[in-house]
Amino acid sequence: MSSSTSGSDAGAYNKDVEADEARRTGDDRTLEVNPAIEQEGAAEGAPENNVLPTVEMTESCTEDLDTAPGQDDTTELESIDDVPQIEFDRQPATPDGDEIDLPADEAEAVLRTPLASPIDSGSIPDDTLSIQGSQALSSDRRRSPTARRTPARSVSGALQPFERRFKSRFTASPSPSPRPSSPAFLSPHSRQVSLSSQISQISSQDGAASDEHPQAPWEVIRWTKLRKLSGQAFSEVGKRNFGKPTCLAVSALIAIGTSKGLILGFDYHQTLKIIIGQGTKAVESGSVTSLAISSDYSTIASGHANGAIFTWEISRPARPFLQVPPIERNASDKAQHADGHVVDSAVLHVGFLGTRHTALVSADSGGMAFSHLATRGLGPVARSIKSTRLLGRYPTVDPTQEQNRRPSSVLAFSPLPLGNIEQATDSMGLTALLTPYLLVLVSTTPIAQTQYKAPRSKDVSPHGTLSGCLAWFPAVKLKHPDGSDKKQSSDTKLVYCWSNQLTVLDVEVIDEDEVPDPQKPSKLAFHTRGTWRAEEAIVAVQWLGRSVLGVLTISQRLLILEDNRLEVTDTIDLLDRHVYHQDLFSAQLHAVIERLNPDDTSMHGVVADAYYMSFRAYKGRTFLLGFNDVTVGTLSNWADRLVALMEHGDNVAAIRLAIEYYGGVANSVTVGLPDHATTRHEMVRERLIAMLAASVDYTFSQHDIDREDRLRDLAEVCFDACVTMDETAYLFSTVFDAFEDAGEEGVFVTTLEPWVLDADIKILPPEVVKSVVSHFISENQSARLEELLCRLEPTSFDLDQITMLCRQHQLFDALIYVWTRALHDFVTPLIDMLQLMTIINAGDGADLSDDPFYEAAMKTFPYLAFSLTSRWYPSGEYMSDSEAAQAKADLYEYIFSGRPVAWPAGSITVFHTTASKLDEPAFPYLSLLLSFDAASFTSMLNEAFEDSFLNDTDDDTGMNGSAQMNGIKRRSGFKMTRQHIISIMIDVMHKGDFAYDDTVFLDMFIARSLPKYPSQLILSGALLSGVLQRLCDPPSNELRDDCQLSVEYLLSAFSPTDMGGLIELLRGARYFKVLKTVYRRQKLWPELLSAYFEDPDDEQGVFDCITSIMQSSAMVPQKQRQAVRGIILEHAVSLADINIEGTALTLAKAAPDLLQPCVEALSNTYQQFLYLRALLEPALLHRDTVAKSQTPLPDAVRSAFQELYVQLMCSHQPDHVADYVGSLPSGDLRLDQVLPAIESGGIIDAAVVLLARDGLARDAMNRLITHMQSQQHALVSLLAAASESPDVRGTHQTADELVEDVQKYTKVGVWLCQGQSARAERAPRPRTNPTWDIDENDLDLDEYLWLNLIDAVVQLTQSVTAASHDAQATDSDLNDSTQDFDSLRSSLRTNVQQTFTALLAATSVPARVPTAPANGFSTAQQRTLHNPQTFLRILRAFLTRAAASASSLADLRQVLADIFAAYTFEQNVLTLANDLLGSDVFTDMADAHALRQRGWRPRTQACEMCKKRAWGTGVGEAVYDEWVKREQGRVDGKRARDGERSGRSRSQGKAKARAVEDDDDAKRLALVVFACRHTFHRACLEDKMHGAGAAPQGRVYRCPVCTDGVQRNAAKS
Repeated sequence: MSSSTSGSDAGAYNKDVEADEARRTGDDRTLEVNPAIEQEGAAEGAPENNVLPTVEMTESCTEDLDTAPGQDDTTELESIDDVPQIEFDRQPATPDGDEIDLPADEAEAVLRTPLASPIDSGSIPDDTLSIQGSQALSSDRRRSPTARRTPARSVSGALQPFERRFKSRFTASPSPSPRPSSPAFLSPHSRQVSLSSQISQISSQDGAASDEHPQAPWEVIRWTKLRKLSGQAFSEVGKRNFGKPTCLAVSALIAIGTSKGLILGFDYHQTLKIIIGQGTKAVESGSVTSLAISSDYSTIASGHANGAIFTWEISRPARPFLQVPPIERNASDKAQHADGHVVDSAVLHVGFLGTRHTALVSADSGGMAFSHLATRGLGPVARSIKSTRLLGRYPTVDPTQEQNRRPSSVLAFSPLPLGNIEQATDSMGLTALLTPYLLVLVSTTPIAQTQYKAPRSKDVSPHGTLSGCLAWFPAVKLKHPDGSDKKQSSDTKLVYCWSNQLTVLDVEVIDEDEVPDPQKPSKLAFHTRGTWRAEEAIVAVQWLGRSVLGVLTISQRLLILEDNRLEVTDTIDLLDRHVYHQDLFSAQLHAVIERLNPDDTSMHGVVADAYYMSFRAYKGRTFLLGFNDVTVGTLSNWADRLVALMEHGDNVAAIRLAIEYYGGVANSVTVGLPDHATTRHEMVRERLIAMLAASVDYTFSQHDIDREDRLRDLAEVCFDACVTMDETAYLFSTVFDAFEDAGEEGVFVTTLEPWVLDADIKILPPEVVKSVVSHFISENQSARLEELLCRLEPTSFDLDQITMLCRQHQLFDALIYVWTRALHDFVTPLIDMLQLMTIINAGDGADLSDDPFYEAAMKTFPYLAFSLTSRWYPSGEYMSDSEAAQAKADLYEYIFSGRPVAWPAGSITVFHTTASKLDEPAFPYLSLLLSFDAASFTSMLNEAFEDSFLNDTDDDTGMNGSAQMNGIKRRSGFKMTRQHIISIMIDVMHKGDFAYDDTVFLDMFIARSLPKYPSQLILSGALLSGVLQRLCDPPSNELRDDCQLSVEYLLSAFSPTDMGGLIELLRGARYFKVLKTVYRRQKLWPELLSAYFEDPDDEQGVFDCITSIMQSSAMVPQKQRQAVRGIILEHAVSLADINIEGTALTLAKAAPDLLQPCVEALSNTYQQFLYLRALLEPALLHRDTVAKSQTPLPDAVRSAFQELYVQLMCSHQPDHVADYVGSLPSGDLRLDQVLPAIESGGIIDAAVVLLARDGLARDAMNRLITHMQSQQHALVSLLAAASESPDVRGTHQTADELVEDVQKYTKVGVWLCQGQSARAERAPRPRTNPTWDIDENDLDLDEYLWLNLIDAVVQLTQSVTAASHDAQATDSDLNDSTQDFDSLRSSLRTNVQQTFTALLAATSVPARVPTAPANGFSTAQQRTLHNPQTFLRILRAFLTRAAASASSLADLRQVLADIFAAYTFEQNVLTLANDLLGSDVFTDMADAHALRQRGWRPRTQACEMCKKRAWGTGVGEAVYDEWVKREQGRVDGKRARDGERSGRSRSQGKAKARAVEDDDDAKRLALVVFACRHTFHRACLEDKMHGAGAAPQGRVYRCPVCTDGVQRNAAKS
């Protein structure tokens, strides 16, 4: 067995359509069949199918997948009646398997499958299931059957007046509640997966989701082992007599080829009917490697291992009907020879063409394919066979030539079978061939011609398993024409696979002529429908139906695939079937297997075994040839799966699956349902209703603890099923009656609610409405009831009943909904809510929100807002124009009527707002609304005013004088405008007894409406002045912002005459926003700036105000400008408190002359520091700023603040002083001003930098040395007291900090000395005796500085080292343990070494020596001038000073050791760097030399530009001749050079001329190979470069392929 398996589909026929074609052509059969078989075939309704007996297997439906209505239509027997009816006569089983005794009328709870009666045979149904469970691969379901959740309700909160829009409590389209999850069984990664077997993970039996994956109660494929057949073919006796089975073909009989060259023919009773080949040449031709059965079932063809082909008439099997012998291997060397398979090339594929018995096609293992056509005669002797080569090349005798050929083989091969409708392709002999490299479709009649060719896709994994297979499905007649063109027949389809990639190809016949010419070949069009990738290699594929594919993978998993969506619906594990497979291709394709070149995409890792001879499909059944048996399987259909679930006791899951089948969401095609929706609905509807009825009866008969859960699940699936089928009448009659009779209306109503809220159900019968109301009232869920009622069609209500219930339970949303939508009465619900207001107003005057009627009464305002803006309440849907006009006219007329009026019009019913009619005010209904809630009423009117209904209509009159509004006729004589409404409201408010708060709300409404509708509202100035005064006196702080905004609105359309009074009024109300606007309009700039300082809500705006005023100073009078400056200085501290940075930047930009007074006005030094930082270093205020921003000050102004800034920095950020001082130019700071502050702050490094920058290097060094001496005394004192200090850790920490300071200031001294050394210009010194003493006065300045620094560092180190030793000695005498100061001494010694290292480096760098050029101008050049005398002079001076202070030479030993350690360190570093550099250079050079010697191997043998072969086999003799010439030229050149050395001259004759002539040929054949392995002819490459304008210079070439790729990628990016 191969390590990885694959195969190809050989002869993938659709035998049922072949049978139809046989009947269509009138061919007679000679095979004897048994009467029972004939009876079954007749029952199927197709005469030609009577040769197909029933295999003894468990079938629940006689309808095959390829004959499902609307699916395959490959035969004419399909009808809806072929699907068996579900019977209801089996008792349901309990979960533990015990049966339950039920009454006869309740025994229909479980469905059973009608089983076919077994025929007398040896077939025994397989006792092992192909699948025990299944799981969804995807979850795209229209509905999911778990419990739905009620959408959450939210009540609108209180909003400020005029800023809100009234909203309903209900959303127009609630978010859909989650539906139940789809049925599911195994995980998608299981070897056994079924999409169609998905049922709910929430079991209807236990009511809870199980942690384990539930098991599907059906078999995806019902397998049956043909035991009787297997006993004869696979027994020891059978193998000894007939040989081992090697291949399988299925049609009217089951044909098995054997290893002894025989064919065994079995009928469907598994009786061995015929043995073909005994006593003939077939047994001498090797094993049977391929089989094919003709379309009329009368002839069988066999291909053999030695290359021979035989055909046999089944009725006369004694001798072959035709015989095609192989030809000899060397026959191809002859000038003329017959075509045919070469001897010992096994015929792997064979097939018949059309209906003819004498036309064959075949393919062998050597990659060759032929068509064979035999002429008619009286016998095999008189017949002649003509073979035509379709594909491949004959092998050659020369082994070298054969080795250079690319090996190939025919992985898959199949002629197009016949369909049940005539097609032009029937006479073309269309054959598909699949090689490792190409798919080729060849027509063999009248001549062999290639119709389609496709290379292997680049998406195929290049180094995976090599496999190939294909299968045809012919064109068939469709019962239900599909597509936009209503085609009566389907297109021919071909599925082919390479490795793990599957492609479906449609073949269409192009009819160019109205009347087809039979003599003219038809034209074909090929379209790729889709591509699908499996997880592993595909080794065989078969059509199980018109749209259902069976795909066998290398791990022997059978995938059920729908070709329309290319989705896997089921997966079956076939490992236990031991499918027969054989290694047929690896020997031929061994060179294609990957060896050592991973870049070659044509290579594969392994060649899969062949499975095509073992996997066959016929009439929707799957036949498997195993190593030990033959198995047949039938894909279970939709009825089988529903029955299995019902018998399993899971009625709810069965109904859910049926719903998916009905809607076509599940894989309908796979389970035998048609694509045509109407037909599918008719098939499923009856069974689904029967399942509902049986499930209802069964569920209500159960009484246990899980009853409630089962009832909820049942109710859910009943709703889902009935809504899906549009059978709500059945739902609200039969199903509702069952729940009502059982007293479970609550479950029904609870389930109903989300369906109504989702708008799936809009009409309820009155009896259901009654139950709904009763249920929610009993549950005290009136709000939910109200929302539900508002989702229903009002025509389904009993209006008297529903209005009474709504009033009784205060369901005013529902009441409004009923009155407005059903009766189009908009005033009556308003009267009902006005009555509630009168009841509330008549109360004790307590908090109105506590009143039980308050919430209902407040619905008046959103109702009016909706209705007066053309929207239905409470849904928010828009009304039609006529409905909106009626609603607005009725409501406006009623609300603004001056006296109580009767409603409905013409009635005597009048609503009074007071108990006594005499006390009724004018405009009673308006007064009632204003007194109840003036804020909400004015907010509602603010929204209603935006509607065009209130526009002036003086000119909107029709031809007959009737009023028109937007083209719609209004009630005659009625007119309402915005002016009229405001006038009435003002009159009512002023004459009525209203509170001041209510009046203010009206004032706000007027103020906001005036600028919106200036042409429609005309109000007096006195009235508006009163409005303005009242708005400036808000009744509460909550309304202050609203009142200020209203004043702003009002002043945009109204200008008071007394501007001074207005300003005082606004200042008193503290309306600063409006006040600023007034000041700006009046150009009162000082007052405007003062207002900003007074406004606590807009402090940041003061900076923009200052900028705008000061930058527009030309427009500001001088007096006001001075006043603004005074205000700025007066509020300088306030500005700093608001934003110190903003203050500085604003003044720098707008008023630079105020910078100095402002900084003086600040008393806080830290504010002064930040103020100056914003001016001088603004980038430091924002840590995220990377780049240093420029100072906003000019140089003249900046210098005035730098000294103060440095002084303040010494106190607030001393660590930054040195950096800032170092960044300033020399002379910007005065030493006498800043140096005292720096020294007082102890910032020595800054003082050193400042002194050095001013040229006082000696003073800088003296200050530094003094500070280091103070640090020395501190360290010595600390160590002296270390023995007495109890805090050892604190002592060490303090010492470490002091050492860090010493190191820091040593680096400052080194920096100072290095700067002086770099600028030093040394004069030549006279030679002196090295033994003479060095006078320190003779040293240069930099040398003197180095001497002082080194002396200070060494003295500090000596003193501290001695003190540390003394401290350790003292500590050891007093304490048991001693303190360790080794790290302290090591740090100091390191400091000394670093100082000497810096000195050594400074005295070795180039010195600047002035030179005088010839032109007379002085210049300075850098010349390397090493002056070791500098270092020696400093060292001798140091030793002299040290000797004077040291008592003996021993005291200098450590100092000298440190000096020598510095030299040693430098030497070691240089030596190590030199060694590393030398090693790296040697390694790189060695690698480069190795790469150059290795050379480059060309990627291909062809030129990348002209695509002609450049080298290798087949390149021609010219290259070899040119190579010989070049080698001869080398030899001649060598001889010439040798002759020159010996004094002989080289010939200048014809030989040189010939060399020049041959140079063009040499250049044409010369090659250029790049490192990328692309190869070019040199001539092609130079032509390309000349054409691009880049002629090669010195033969510098660049690869055009790689260069173009880089340019394309750059263009894309």
